[in-house]
Amino acid sequence: MNALKQYIDLFDEHKDLVNSNGAPLLNDYRDKARDILNNMTLPAKGSENYEHSDLNEILAPDYGINIARQAIAVNPAASFKCDVPNMSTALFFLINDSWACTDNSYNKVPEGVVIDSLRRVATNNPELIADYYGKVAEISNPIVALNTMLAQDGLVVYIPKNTIVEKPIQLVNIFQNASPLLAFRRLLIVAEENSQAQLLVCDHTQNQECDFLSVQTVEIVAKRGARFDLYDLEESSKKTNRLSALYVRQEQDSNVLVDGITLTNGKTRNEYYARLDGSHAELSLLGMGIEDEERSLDTYSHISHNVSDCQSNELFKYVLDDNAKGAFCGRIYVAPYATKTEAYQANRNIVVTDTAKMHSKPQLEIYNDDVKCSHGTAIGQLDAQQIFYMRARGLSEETAKVLLKQAFMSDVIDGVRLPALKDRLRMLVEKRFSGADASCANCGVDCKNPLDQI
Repeated sequence: MNALKQYIDLFDEHKDLVNSNGAPLLNDYRDKARDILNNMTLPAKGSENYEHSDLNEILAPDYGINIARQAIAVNPAASFKCDVPNMSTALFFLINDSWACTDNSYNKVPEGVVIDSLRRVATNNPELIADYYGKVAEISNPIVALNTMLAQDGLVVYIPKNTIVEKPIQLVNIFQNASPLLAFRRLLIVAEENSQAQLLVCDHTQNQECDFLSVQTVEIVAKRGARFDLYDLEESSKKTNRLSALYVRQEQDSNVLVDGITLTNGKTRNEYYARLDGSHAELSLLGMGIEDEERSLDTYSHISHNVSDCQSNELFKYVLDDNAKGAFCGRIYVAPYATKTEAYQANRNIVVTDTAKMHSKPQLEIYNDDVKCSHGTAIGQLDAQQIFYMRARGLSEETAKVLLKQAFMSDVIDGVRLPALKDRLRMLVEKRFSGADASCANCGVDCKNPLDQI
């Protein structure tokens, strides 16, 4: 049975309720998404680009969907117990998939910058986002189509021309409910000409014993000369699954960094699509995954170099233990007229056990000769000689393995352009490899609580 049918039937039966708790701009796209889904067959596990992901299996369970926008009791402080040391952020929330902020969220946010609920902006200021919402993400993608049909709220970040947001923006996604729940999260980021901003997104799950699913779509527009960083940190639970599709469109002289970091999860599929549509645009696409037990992480990327003189640098690293599964499928496309392109793609992996599995397929599709492009992959185990060398100097075997795993991930962490976050990630990765719970909810640090006003 096609798992999409239950969502189509839900929309057909409760369309008025979905629309009444959305916004006219969002509602305009729902019928088209519904028709696309109605004629779609989800790709089967093992088909091209879906080596380890079974969308039908992930979407089949009967999750609850809060289309009536009922209030759900959540304690945000339980998920934000330890802020990043030495880094003050403009802090916002999606509680399941409902927007929230505090009285202090907008401190030191420059005038004209919009950081707000997608539903509210789409209702009160639709002209601000009408040229971007649904224009960057491809609705033919099942993740995007499902999100478009049923998403009712999310995050809008709008940075006006020539505006620099010195204070990093932070979005904390929180899952909490007493029964299984599916959240549709939608993020739209627009960085106008010569603007600069950084966004840290953290996924947390409070009820670790409950099944949750996030279906997320992210649209990023970087106008001429804009500089934007997105750090996506997943620290959820083994019963939290995630389907995410992120789309980036870059204009001339823009610089975008996307860094996806998966520390704890259940089953995750992250998709990244980037279009370099203006000359001298630069993209850094980084990612890492630490997977053990029965967890899985599947990454798909497609970077399109559509004009000349652009540069992209892509690096994903996995460490797989126990019965974990990993997959990476990346494609770099270089158009016939995209001369002077520089594009580099690498996937490096450590498979610790004989029962862990990794599938890697880097690809180049190049239609001119005046380029510098490379791609590569490596799948191996921890170096026995290095372990022996470290043990000979007094380290235990377990400590030696942890240090080697940490060192393996260092270049992904080094790509972070926020020093305080970089230091924090080193600590979280160390805890994760040493077997401790790296999530903020269990760090044991009694940090100040910025959430009293929610």
